[in-house]
Amino acid sequence: MRTASVERNTKETQIKISIALDGKGENKISTGIGFFDHMLTALSAHSGISMNIDVKGDLYVDGHHTVEDTGIALGQAFAKALGNKSGIERYGMAYIPMDESLAFASLDISNRPFLVCNVEYTNERIGEFDTCLTEEFFRAFAFNAGITLHINLLYGTNDHHKCEAVFKSVAHALKQAVKENKDGKTLSTKGVI
Repeated sequence: MRTASVERNTKETQIKISIALDGKGENKISTGIGFFDHMLTALSAHSGISMNIDVKGDLYVDGHHTVEDTGIALGQAFAKALGNKSGIERYGMAYIPMDESLAFASLDISNRPFLVCNVEYTNERIGEFDTCLTEEFFRAFAFNAGITLHINLLYGTNDHHKCEAVFKSVAHALKQAVKENKDGKTLSTKGVI
């Protein structure tokens, strides 16, 4: 089973994360930001990646350090669980509707981290979650996981639905990309990722 654990302790956050890429999407998540917990739960459930995430952050400042550092640690755990990234499908993409909203994610587990995030929100917050932190989370995750990630929100009006469609589209793209291929070979003309 492809698993990993990461602990990240700074003056701003204390984080413990463990993941199982071949899990069943089981999760136990606590970050102190309810809506962020909801999104991470969706990411786990829809990717099939089991996640235990426990975060204590300086929420008296705001949610930035908590969200970004969670992305960093989750990306590190993801990269660690994949090892040399051989034997995986590597690419994934998904369109996901959430009521009136539609999001698309495409990714390449390439060791060439990059993020394109075309998502706009109407409001500054969803519950206690700053909507601008969606991009910060995915940037931190992609760069620490070694993923090229493109996210596009095609349309939508309700910010909750927009954000949920985004997280679920990334989840389904991840589910495809981490799937083990039939021959166990590295999907690259270079022979390595």
